[in-house]
Amino acid sequence: MKPVHKRGARPTLRSVLGRGHLSVALLAVGLAGVALTLLGVLALRVYANQNLHLIARSISYTVEAAVVFDDGAAANEALALIARAEEVAEARVFDNEGQQLAYWRRSDSGLLAQLEGQVASALLDEPVNLPIIHQQRQVGRIELVGQGRSLLLFLLSGLAGILFCTLLSALAAQYLSRRLLGDIVRPLRGLASVAHAARRERSFDRRVPEAAIAELNELGNDFNALLDELEVWHSHLQNENQTLAHQASHDSLTGLPNRAFFEGRLTRSLRNAERQQEHLALLFLDSDHFKQINDTLGHAVGDEVLISVADRVRAQLREHDLVARLGGDEFAVLLTPVHSRQDAERVAEKIVASMKLPVQLDSGRTIATSVSVGIACYPDDGTDPASLLNAADAAMYQAKRNRRGHWHVAQMQINKQELNP
Repeated sequence: MKPVHKRGARPTLRSVLGRGHLSVALLAVGLAGVALTLLGVLALRVYANQNLHLIARSISYTVEAAVVFDDGAAANEALALIARAEEVAEARVFDNEGQQLAYWRRSDSGLLAQLEGQVASALLDEPVNLPIIHQQRQVGRIELVGQGRSLLLFLLSGLAGILFCTLLSALAAQYLSRRLLGDIVRPLRGLASVAHAARRERSFDRRVPEAAIAELNELGNDFNALLDELEVWHSHLQNENQTLAHQASHDSLTGLPNRAFFEGRLTRSLRNAERQQEHLALLFLDSDHFKQINDTLGHAVGDEVLISVADRVRAQLREHDLVARLGGDEFAVLLTPVHSRQDAERVAEKIVASMKLPVQLDSGRTIATSVSVGIACYPDDGTDPASLLNAADAAMYQAKRNRRGHWHVAQMQINKQELNP
């Protein structure tokens, strides 16, 4: 089973670039600082050892006479005079027999003195031993221990320099990351935003803006070209879907909605009328003598008649009313809402009257036609699609029996049946 990665757990490009720049900058500064500090310490160590030998020679010249005459007081005085002014932690003067003639020790104490001693013992040579020569003969020797103050100050200043450079490097890394955010991350964010909009919202009209970096700008141009193709394809697909949906729900000859569309609309209208306590009317239309026209003049003429009937019926209706071809020469009209049965009767009368003008055929001939109309109203004549259609259909056949080219109301038929059982 593949592990699931949370989106929030993934680092952003900005954080990756920021950490990368900061890590590289700190590593470079750290390595450079450590290397320079080590080189400086080595150089200062050589200098400190040479300086300690020079101090020892200076002391040997100064205490030479005191050693020759075995004058300890004079030797101590001369030793202290020089050692106190130099970086000497401890100094001893011995005669030729190895007896200590003079001794001096720096009296500093505390943490700093301890650090100086540790640095001196770690970096300086062993205590410097230098013979005291008088007339080319050794009369004694000097032993010196360095203080290490210069080395400690250099190390502390080097550490402070490294910390300061590290801070500057962190600020520089942050600045570079922000620049990269503008040059790299922002174009990528724009591209990702457009991609997400295209995937989630199907917004193929958005485009990736130009970028300052050539590679990112080329990537954006390629992505925009792909979006152009997707937009054309999506528009074509929408048009195809709309065409197929229209063909599935409409009659190809007259352009009117078909039976399936009409029945769905009738079902929804009945639910809405029940909820809103409204009335609606259903007109069932049948073209008179249509079979005779088809048989004698041909199907082409019959199609022209059906088209003319559809256009004339549609012209008599309100914008929100619906007319559909149920099949053959049968049509249905849905009037919603209506205030009374008289509203439906007036529409039926207008439809019947519109058929009195003969139909002009493409051949130049004219042909007379008429329609018979049955009227059923909700809720008086039916409360569901089937009962309402049946009532309107029965009223239409009653109109044909009474007189073709007229209309008949279903309720009137019911009333007659109740009076004549």
